Amino acid sequence: MSLNLVTLLYLIASVCFIQALKGLSHPRTARTGNLFGMIGMTIAIVTTLALIVKQSQGGLGLGLGLLLGALVVGGSIGAFVAARVEMTKMPELVAAMHSLIGLAAVCIAYAVVSEPSAFGLAAAGDPLPYGNRIELFVGTFVGAITFSGSIIAFGKLSGKYKFRLFQGAPVTYAGQHLLNLLLALAMIGFGVIFFLTQSWLPFIIMTAIAFLLGVLIIIPIGGADMPVVVSMLNSYSGWAAAGIGFSLDNPMLIISGSLVGSSGAILSFIMCRAMNRSFINVLLGGFGNDAGAASGPAAEQRPVKSGSADDAAFLLSNAESVVIVPGYGLAVARAQHALKELAEKLTEKGVQVRYAIHPVAGRMPGHMNVLLAEAEVPYDQVFEMDEINAEFGQVDVVLVLGANDVVNPAAKNDPKSPIAGMPILEAYKARTIIVNKRSMAAGYAGLDNELFYLDKTMMVFGDAKKVVEEMGRAIE
Repeated sequence: MSLNLVTLLYLIASVCFIQALKGLSHPRTARTGNLFGMIGMTIAIVTTLALIVKQSQGGLGLGLGLLLGALVVGGSIGAFVAARVEMTKMPELVAAMHSLIGLAAVCIAYAVVSEPSAFGLAAAGDPLPYGNRIELFVGTFVGAITFSGSIIAFGKLSGKYKFRLFQGAPVTYAGQHLLNLLLALAMIGFGVIFFLTQSWLPFIIMTAIAFLLGVLIIIPIGGADMPVVVSMLNSYSGWAAAGIGFSLDNPMLIISGSLVGSSGAILSFIMCRAMNRSFINVLLGGFGNDAGAASGPAAEQRPVKSGSADDAAFLLSNAESVVIVPGYGLAVARAQHALKELAEKLTEKGVQVRYAIHPVAGRMPGHMNVLLAEAEVPYDQVFEMDEINAEFGQVDVVLVLGANDVVNPAAKNDPKSPIAGMPILEAYKARTIIVNKRSMAAGYAGLDNELFYLDKTMMVFGDAKKVVEEMGRAIE
């Protein structure tokens, strides 16, 4: 395979990746975008394998068998996981995938440092060029931080583990930021020593510090900031891949890593803006860790108006316009299909039904869009926050399903609130509000929600799927 053909195929794969990102930017084109991504990755893998075989000049032997075996095993595991994963588990799956990308970058870097001649970076016995040492240093520490940080994010998103570091609440302690700064300086210092000497010991110490930093950077970040953390780690994994791509002189890794890194960074910025947060503030940790004064048992003692699913069905069926606000409670209950059936019944009665999506609803960017797409909700019924906020004042009924912080009026009305200034779905402006929750427990930000105590709000307690199904039967 000629170098020109390899370059052409890598260029085609890069164009496919760009089209994939463009397609994934909207639910209507997401499937096409995903298809472009699969085609691009297939071209990149096959081209790389062909290039390796050519460069080995028939001497690859066992190595080629190991490569093909790894592809089969990895592809089989990926297909198995993709077929079985529930939509509610997608956020932690994404975090887990990011961790593997970071670990792969670290492993490749160690292989290059161990045998630079095998990668064509230096003659046998010669030291690595200084430029490659910088690239390997950057790719290694970014990959290590991505790996360990993603493991912590996985635990926080999963919510299954009792280990304190995996809890949704921020983990903070005195001198936290100073310790992180000192560790970062030490990591850079050992990286400089590796750059000057190409010695194994400083390289290993630098990697160990990076693994530790990944943990310490993520543990003080509360659950409410997890959507930003997911996109941030996505960006890190891309830059780690790009850094290793420079070391290997592989344009495909450089381009794909840069695409992932830049798109993740842009998405992180969008998420922070949607939460009225600065990116540095998120990294410094602790969203709402001092904000729980009104939440918990004291909040549950406040009186609220509650009703049954039948009461809610009556209000919905007699409305002219209904806006549905899905949240993480909907995802946990797997109620998206029941919700679509309810919306269809309301539409048959002449009710205008729309869905309002907040950018950080759920546990990852686009989580609610994915759930509704899975239930095949018509795209023209789904509206982003900026598109529908002006309409809430004319809406008869808003149905809030498992959402909390993204509809909290405190962001608009309480300048002392930790979420003050955060853009929200302005559901409180509707004529009637129906809120479904399991209990009066606070959301991820640890804040009580004044929306639940308004005179025009009716709480319907229970599992979202069960409640929505009961609403549907009542409307029939």
